[in-house]
Formats: sequence, C-alpha cells, structure tokens
Amino acid sequence: MKSWSAATPVLPSGPRLLTAVFLWAGIFIPSRHISTLPLLLALAAVLASPARSQDSAGSDRRGHDYTFNVNVNMVVLHATAQNHKGDLVSGLGKNDFQVLEDGVVQQIKSFTHEDIPVTVGLVVDNSGSMRPKRADVIAAALTFARSSNPQDQMFVINFNEKVSFGLPQNMPFTGQVDQLEAALSKINPDGETALYDAVAAALDHLKEGSRDKKVLIVISDGGDNASKHNLSQTMLMAGQSDALIYTIGIFDEQDGDRNPHVLRELAKNTGGESFLPESLKEVAPICEQIAHDIRNQYTIAYVPTNRKRDGSYRVIQVNASAAYHGHLSVRTRTGYYAPSALSSPSANVIDHRSQN
Repeated sequence: MKSWSAATPVLPSGPRLLTAVFLWAGIFIPSRHISTLPLLLALAAVLASPARSQDSAGSDRRGHDYTFNVNVNMVVLHATAQNHKGDLVSGLGKNDFQVLEDGVVQQIKSFTHEDIPVTVGLVVDNSGSMRPKRADVIAAALTFARSSNPQDQMFVINFNEKVSFGLPQNMPFTGQVDQLEAALSKINPDGETALYDAVAAALDHLKEGSRDKKVLIVISDGGDNASKHNLSQTMLMAGQSDALIYTIGIFDEQDGDRNPHVLRELAKNTGGESFLPESLKEVAPICEQIAHDIRNQYTIAYVPTNRKRDGSYRVIQVNASAAYHGHLSVRTRTGYYAPSALSSPSANVIDHRSQN
C-alpha cells in the first residue's frame, strides 16, 4: 500500500507547461502531444521563441520532456458548452466564444475541440456508511473506465479514516479495467471519513501524470470527520491545481454526515460538475455522462492583458453563442491565481478553468 504525505501545491509544470509553451511558440511537439498539432500549425507562422530541450525518462512516457524558461503567462481553459436543455454542443468555432478576465475581453490565441487523453483519479469513499452501496459504486466507476479514452491514465484512491492507493506501489497509473476493478475492491468499507485528505492526496498524485488534462472523480457523501486537512485548505489546493473535479454524492436522507455543499463547491470551483442522484441506479449512467463530457470539451488559450505578477486571483468568464443554438451556457473554472514576483520563471504558464 502506497503511503502519502501532504505536499505544498505548486503551479503546473512538466507536460502541461510544455503544451502551453508549444501553443505560444509553435515548436515541434512530441508524439504524446500530437493532438495539439493543429494549434501549433496555426501559430507557427506568427510566433517563435527559442527553447532548449533535455531528455527525461519516466513511466508511461514516450519521446522526450522539455524544460523552458518563458516570460509569458498563458491561461488554458477546458470548457463545456451546453444548450438550454443541458445537452452538449459540438461544432462551435473560435469566434463563437468570448473570454473575459476581471471583466476585460481577452484575445483567444488558440482553440481546439478534440478528444485528448487525460489523467484521471477515482477517489472513492470506503467509510462504514458506504458498505451497502459498494457494489454499485464499483460498477459505476468501471462504467466510467470503459467509456473513457483508451489512452487515459487512471488511478484509484480509497479512503475511510485512512487514505490509500488502490494500484500496486510500482504501478502509478493504468488503463486496464481489470486492474482498476482490483484496486477498487481491495478495501472493506469501515470506519470514519477523511474526504479532504483523500482529495489532497489525489491532487498531488495527478502531478505525476503525463497527460495534459487532469480530472478527479470523487464518489462520497461529502462528509468528513477524520481529515488532517480542513475544508479551506482543500479548496485552496483545488483552486491552485489544474484539475477538473466531478463529484457524485451518494447518501441517505438519514445520513447525518452528508454534506452536498462541499461536493458542489469542489466541482463548481474547478469547472467540473456535481451530481446528487436520487438512487444508486443513476450512478452508472452519471459516470458514463462524465466520461462523455470530458471527451467533448473545448480547449481555449489566451495570454492575459494583465501582465502583473502580483499573485492576485483573476476571475474568468466565458460566453458562447452560435447560430441555431442561441445563448449557450459554458462550464469552466471560475478563475486562477496569477503568478507572484517571487515565482520561478519556468512556472509562469498556468492552466485554469472557470464557470458561469
């Protein structure tokens, strides 16, 4: 069983930094980032920047990693567009979107709508109150896995009053459904609930993934009575990460520990979505819906007009409208923290999402 200790959240780096810089600079891209190639071709004609590369080895990685020093902050948003019925809307173009930061319109530098692989953490409540719901929860999580991109990296975190990783210690991620099933089934539901610690551990582990998009799916009643982290610390870590968090609240009305508000806020602040099913039969279709949502998002990047390195929180609003659709609702992150003057130059690229 893999142990975990709290770590101070840091700004995105590694492959996500790589992708954002490529989007800005129009440089050669390794094979695992080939999905962003159309954006690069569009930018290469007008943008150029010298860079230095270095080889780096790691699990589940092909090609090379690169390290860059850049002086540009690029904000990358993963956005979901829906009509008034709540249906996903595809086929939109760059000109159908408007991005505002602190009320100021921003110029979209790059735009794409593609199904790209993601790093996904399944964070599953295994406290005593979840015992009668366990079989349905496992089945739902496996439904998500079967509906996902075959190149997704996945891991499992089981938690009660303790937090543990479901996969073997030498296997940080997997794309195999049978391995995920074993990881989900190894803990007997019992004890209290350390939801905040589990989310913090999952956010930390996501940084080890090599996919550009990061996602957590949290299945719990939202209560917490055993964590070392508090709610404010957990929300701050979620706000400073680059992860979308989807939450599924499973509880009975008699469940005194239930806290749907926490589940709603985790999802809203990170650009994910919160679901509160009325019955266990709804959980598997919800997981399938989440997988579909992740695979049908728009990626929008812009360089903020506000270049101040003051560490302030910047509010993001994304609007969308198109012929035959009218006004659309856009779900993405509510904002991001600007880098401070003391932050490392190599950590300047930020990937955040907002909701409106």
